[in-house]
Amino acid sequence: MKVFARQGYYQSTVAQIAGEAGVADGTIYLYFKNKDDILVQFFSFKTKQVFERFREEVDRAETAIGKLRNLVRIHLEEFQRDRNMAIVYQTETHQISRMAEDQIREMSKLYLDIISEIVERGQVEGAIRRDLYLGIVKRLIIGSVDEVINTWLHAGGQYDLVSMAEPLVELFIRGIGTQPPEANPADGTGEPIRS
Repeated sequence: MKVFARQGYYQSTVAQIAGEAGVADGTIYLYFKNKDDILVQFFSFKTKQVFERFREEVDRAETAIGKLRNLVRIHLEEFQRDRNMAIVYQTETHQISRMAEDQIREMSKLYLDIISEIVERGQVEGAIRRDLYLGIVKRLIIGSVDEVINTWLHAGGQYDLVSMAEPLVELFIRGIGTQPPEANPADGTGEPIRS
């Protein structure tokens, strides 16, 4: 991952990877078919490892809001702990053509499933509004976390990424407004505007 993070996936070679690992080029081929396979296996391994940690942290909390706090915090912790992984993940997931497409899709599904579970529980507990579009909420959360990580990477990791967890969750829960949404005069219902 150091090589992929430093060189970029397409510019990296198996020889560079072998050199970083301190082994002969041929040794790499005992474990991986090619460079593509290295990336695919990395995502498969990390998906299992990271999502076990995500699940443990989410399950530690009793309430939906606590679960959301734990999820966002552990997500940022994992990416801060392994900056090379963060670079490769963020770079690869933003490519139009992705080598590890199936693994990235699986990671997204697992993450969105956890968010759905948390939001639905929060709605039952009365901590999260029931009139929300779940698809938008999921995209808001995953997109915001993703952008916070991207900003941190572009800043060279020069600040504590995990310190962004609490403000992010507060923003999710409280929103940015100070007043209830305006009524929609166009339809005459007086219902809040939902777009």
